[in-house]
Formats: sequence, C-alpha cells, structure tokens
Amino acid sequence: MSKIESPFSHTLIHHFLEESASLYPDKDALIHEDTRATYGEINSQANQLAKWFISHGIKDGNRIVILLPNSLEYVVSYYGILKAGCVSVSLSTELKTSGLMALLKEIEPKVIISSSRFEKLLQSLELQNFKLAALALKSPALAWDSTQFTIINWDDFFDSDAEANPNIDIPETSLASIVYTSGSTSVPKGVMLSHKNIVSNTHSICHYLQLREDDIQMVVLPFYYVMGKSLLNTHFAVGGTVVCNNKFAFPASVLNQMVEEKVTGFSGVPSTYAYLLHRSPLAKYRDKLEHLRYCSQAGGHMSRTIKMELRNVLPTHTRIYIMYGATEASARLSYLEPGKYADKIDSIGRAIPGVTLRIMGKNGEELPAGSVGELVASGPNIMAGYWRD
Repeated sequence: MSKIESPFSHTLIHHFLEESASLYPDKDALIHEDTRATYGEINSQANQLAKWFISHGIKDGNRIVILLPNSLEYVVSYYGILKAGCVSVSLSTELKTSGLMALLKEIEPKVIISSSRFEKLLQSLELQNFKLAALALKSPALAWDSTQFTIINWDDFFDSDAEANPNIDIPETSLASIVYTSGSTSVPKGVMLSHKNIVSNTHSICHYLQLREDDIQMVVLPFYYVMGKSLLNTHFAVGGTVVCNNKFAFPASVLNQMVEEKVTGFSGVPSTYAYLLHRSPLAKYRDKLEHLRYCSQAGGHMSRTIKMELRNVLPTHTRIYIMYGATEASARLSYLEPGKYADKIDSIGRAIPGVTLRIMGKNGEELPAGSVGELVASGPNIMAGYWRD
C-alpha cells in the first residue's frame, strides 16, 4: 500500500469547499445551464443553510434527504448538510412512489430538500407519517396546507449576508453520507460513508489523476451516484470547475459545451462511452477537444471493442483512465495507468494510493500471482457498513 503525500489540509468533506472558497472566492466553481456560481457564493449559501439547520435543532447525525437533479441547489444542499453535522442522503431522481416510500421509512429523514418537479410524487407519500421537521422546495407550485411539518421555499434560506463557516466539532469518523447502491443484484443497500472515508478517497483520486485548480470537469453522471459525487468532491478539493449537463440524451449539446467551456476532463460508465461512440458526433469533434486532458471510466467492465474505438476517436493527447471501484469503497479502488492502456487493456489496473488489494482463497489465505480467488480491498475509504443492515 502506497502512502499519499497530500498537499491538502482537509479532514472533513466540506473543507473542500471552504478551502477553495478562501483561495478562489471569485472563481466559477459550478456551471449549469444559465447558472455560473463562484466558490464564494456557494460557500456563503451552504453556510446559511447550515445555520438554518442548526438554529432549528437539526444536527448531530440527523439524516437529510436530497431529491434533486445535478444543480446549484444540490451542491449547496450537500455541503450545507455536512457543515451542520448532519448526514446527506441523496436519492435517485428516477424513484417511483413505492421505491421512495421504502427508502424514506428506512432513512427516517428530518428534512427533505427537493423541488416543484417532485411535488406530486412527494404528496403521494403521506409524508406526515415520517416525523419530518421540514420540507424545503425550490419553486413550490402546489398547496401544502394540511401538513404537520414546516414547508419552506428554498430561496427563503438565503439573504444577502455571507455567513461565516460554522464552528462545529465534527469527528472525521462521523457518518457523512448514505449512498444507495443501484440494487442491480438485490434490494438497494444504504452504504454508510464517513468523512474520513470520502476525504481519503478524494485525496487519492486527486493524486493519481493529477488534478489541478485549472481543471474543468464535464459531469453527466448524477451526483446521487457515488461516481458523480466523487467528481464533485475531487474538483472542489483542488479548486477546479464543475460543468453540469443533464441533457446527455442530446450528446451534441454536451460536446458543444465541452468545447465552449474548454473542458479538461470527462468521466463516464461503459454505457456513457458506448452512447458517445455510436450516437454522437464525437469523431467530428476530435480536433475541437484541444483542452481535453483526460477521460476516466468506471461503473463496471467496458468491452475491449469500446476501449479500442474510444482510443481511436479521442484526441491523441487525451489520457484514458480505466478505473474500478464500488459504492462501498467511497468510489475508487484501482486504476489502470494510461501508459499501459494498450498492453493491459483488459485489466482493472493497480490499487489506488492508500488502498491494498489482495486475492484471497476460500480459507482466507492470500494467493500467489496468477491464482483465481476473491478480490479483497482494505483502506481508509472502505465503508462503515450498510445502513440498518
């Protein structure tokens, strides 16, 4: 296991935002449609949100659900929740009534943060049964007269005064986030990740991707997904810029924005790259993507055919990182160095800094090279467990 010589002083997840806001207060941190929000603006809003939580007794590990697409509201919610010492629980925006009902029963949230897009869904849930303290909505459009909890308009959290960073003692081992697995092989499980889990993994990823403050990441993956959340944290950790585009069904618009914003990084899962190769004009943009420093892939095995096509279509200067991980690992466990892309094209690479990977036999013994066994990972990024499981 290699040690990480980290230049960062972060011990808690929201320190990513706070340090970058101190160093680059006027720099664009988030770009989404017509919104361009600076680090200073995001940190100020997150502080005001945290102050509201604390002043209403919502703190000390209370779970707060975020039901929002990638947006400024999501980012402010995520870091504001953590600043208050609460637990962020981001849920899929694709959930239907029964699935959302089951998860809310398990989570028992104190607050739900959402928007008018999900109001009908939320009203179908009989939220009065969940002992909520508040429901915060961006641009509410429906009547909520008969509720036993506070309904607050998102914009009412904020005023023109910038708030100082909350001075709360939060141990790095505290639960920070519950991230639900996809449930592809069973019922979705709530992975419990501490501040230390996520911070250690973030530092490691920043190290091997050589991320810098001038990096600009195009994000098409949802933040409720562990890889999407990792893209947010890693780039806020180095003071980079995150460009959110929620219209990947129209990939030409994504490529256009990558050119316009001089994007340096793009990340996806195998289906993302298959879609780009076969249903987008990616090949025609090859000479236009002059700033694209790297692409990274995780989220399952990507076929050799897709990998070879991708290498042929992307600019020659664009480095491709094949990565392997799991929600239970806060995101990443291994990566294949771009220089070995052709020679080791079917490999998941080597352990990321700070992680140990071993191949174990049936009796728990470590097996020699060339053996078939179970892949066992250890490191500070490995989850605390499954929520109530």
